[in-house]
Amino acid sequence: MGERPRILLTGWFGFLNGEATAGDLLALDRAREVLRGAGLAHDVAWSPGFRPAGPSLAELRPEDYTHLLFVCGPLHGPHIEELHRRFAHCVRIAVGTSVVDAASPAVTGFHHVLARDAPGTEPTPDLAARAPALPTRPAVGVILTHGQHEHGARRRHERVAEKVTRWLSGRDCACLELDTRLDVHDWRLSATPAQLESVLARLDLVVTDRLHGMVLALRAGVPALTVDPVEGGAKVTAQARACGWPAVVAAERLDAGALDHWWDWCASSGRGLAREIGAGFRRGTRTDSADDLLRTLRP
Repeated sequence: MGERPRILLTGWFGFLNGEATAGDLLALDRAREVLRGAGLAHDVAWSPGFRPAGPSLAELRPEDYTHLLFVCGPLHGPHIEELHRRFAHCVRIAVGTSVVDAASPAVTGFHHVLARDAPGTEPTPDLAARAPALPTRPAVGVILTHGQHEHGARRRHERVAEKVTRWLSGRDCACLELDTRLDVHDWRLSATPAQLESVLARLDLVVTDRLHGMVLALRAGVPALTVDPVEGGAKVTAQARACGWPAVVAAERLDAGALDHWWDWCASSGRGLAREIGAGFRRGTRTDSADDLLRTLRP
């Protein structure tokens, strides 16, 4: 019986200066699914810039492997050519890759190329398309401001933004940076309130330090984890009280524990309350300053 294969998987996500895309890692999952189904153990080499815990190509010993699998991406350039030299004793296989120049040493160095597209061949679906299904993650709109200089020495906007975004980077969620500012020329911004509201309505949560970030989220029935960026509280805290919304953290009490607490609340009880508040806005059950407008216009 032949020697059991000892397999190392890598790709552009394994190079020090490479990049890891969602498609790359889904393609990797698909390749690993096939190997696991066949009972074949394997290791994955990661870029230390993307996954410092490794293992990295530099740490691994080529002699420990019989096969090298290169997953996804284009086959070209000196990084791949170096893999051929370093793992010369291995059976080298490229899977789910693109071939631009079939005569390139990066391509010819492989014993087998199972391409997704190559000159003169019929393309096949990218490996990411059939990757194992993934669990859904909360979709979170992030609406922060670095302005509002009218608050003077009480401003804590930069500190709030830094703490909130650092905390968010440790959360397993899909963040979408949003802005309440409208612009008819910049495609990255909404041009109308309806466009922004359409985005907000599709989210699970909004994290914001803006008054309108909170109000527009609640208007859409979406819970808003809100931070008041002004020491001692200002318009954000006042508006939360007017709306009957409790998930507000004061700038001077901002820490991971407070954010975790209100995150969990927003994901449970807060959902129902946000929908109730949004429905109340639509029914007009709370008065606002416009209700007194006509009285001020009478002579």
